[in-house]
Amino acid sequence: MSPPRSEGAPAPARVALADLLERYDGLLIDSYGVLVDGRGALPGAAALIAELERRGARYLIVTNDASRRPGTAAARYRRFGIEVAAGHFLGSGDLIAPHFAARGLTGARCLVLGTDDSRQLVAEAGGQVCAIDPAADYDAVVVCDDDGFPFLEGINAALSALFRAFDAGRAVELVLPNPDIIYPAGDGAFGFTSGAIGVLLEAALARRYPLAPPRFTRLGKPHRPLYDEAVRRLGSARPLMIGDQLETDIAGALACGIDAALLVTGVTRWQDASAAAGVVPTYLLESLA
Repeated sequence: MSPPRSEGAPAPARVALADLLERYDGLLIDSYGVLVDGRGALPGAAALIAELERRGARYLIVTNDASRRPGTAAARYRRFGIEVAAGHFLGSGDLIAPHFAARGLTGARCLVLGTDDSRQLVAEAGGQVCAIDPAADYDAVVVCDDDGFPFLEGINAALSALFRAFDAGRAVELVLPNPDIIYPAGDGAFGFTSGAIGVLLEAALARRYPLAPPRFTRLGKPHRPLYDEAVRRLGSARPLMIGDQLETDIAGALACGIDAALLVTGVTRWQDASAAAGVVPTYLLESLA
């Protein structure tokens, strides 16, 4: 496993996407900020997917989104004018099932903060999805998304249930499939997402339990589980990650020994991030054209 490149490393090369398609035998492509945002397809996205299909190339859309199952994601892309089969999507929600299996959480009483698809992903993993109730006892709290539930009621119920459980010495599994804090909503607007909820709950837990603050297990980028599954599914000898967030897409790929191209039209602006210690992408992409 190669570590992220150190500060002082040579500046990343600026390349055209067409050159990268010739150099690599598989692509891992971020979704939000690269192909789509909260309002629709981004420039060059439909043409890129069409070209990959024409070439018969290996590719996966690797996303931290845990609010949509692959079929739902494919239908959404279709509405945006991008034809992608469900099998080309890998979301952090797809890692809930193997995580539950590894942690012996079959039958666990779960508070799920997220959409109907999020709740279905937890149910398919063997969790017992329970109603939002500050007086309930949960075995796991799974924070998948910022939408699909009454926000303040949901986070307050999670906090109350966690305080009560930990005060009683009872363990509760904390799972954060999507650790992203912000996402691009379109037209220069941004929003907080599930990672922000995780940070909020962890801050409250650290205040109450400062000696051993409980923390969420993070499944999505920049953490290794999503990249390992992506490489396994892709079956590529030399994949490339294309993303727009330095701290997640790029740092995670480099830590797993995967070359990475930063699309500078998304969340991270390279001129603002060029001094970020230890994270230097292999390439800079000005656009998907």
